[in-house]
Amino acid sequence: MLKTVYDPLRRKDVPATPEELVRQWFIGELETSAGVPRHMMMSETEFKLGEKAFRADILVYGRDGRPLAVVECKRPEVPLDAEVVRQAMRYDAVLDVRCIILTNGTSTKIYNRIAALPETKETKYVQKTTRTPARAAQKAPDTPDGTAQMTFCPTDHLPSYEEMLCLR
Repeated sequence: MLKTVYDPLRRKDVPATPEELVRQWFIGELETSAGVPRHMMMSETEFKLGEKAFRADILVYGRDGRPLAVVECKRPEVPLDAEVVRQAMRYDAVLDVRCIILTNGTSTKIYNRIAALPETKETKYVQKTTRTPARAAQKAPDTPDGTAQMTFCPTDHLPSYEEMLCLR
């Protein structure tokens, strides 16, 4: 018999794969450690980038109903390498989130969106993404065409739901 685990977001039992166990653990972390209300999260959310369909492991929504954070879960033995970061950044191109979280259950990497910083020795570690046309409506004050650079900066803690709401 196939082992299952209950997913409170999908409200059903799902196969207890290693990745699913990580996803369920992190749903609990978001609820208990970050204070994210359960009704503001969805798991296995499908969206399209061009013609290609993707699924976000966990999406956290803001009070306005727009995606606030995306969580990419991997099996414990999968390293959180550059390819996993690129995968999450592709998701951001469509979702326009404020926070990207990568976890394999043993390691977790968290990136918060901030306005681009001038490049210096201290800021070289940041991940940059160019604003998409959808983001151009949120024009940066110093750029006439809305193509300001946005940066995802690593952080050492899981932001609370209220902190996620305040990220710019």
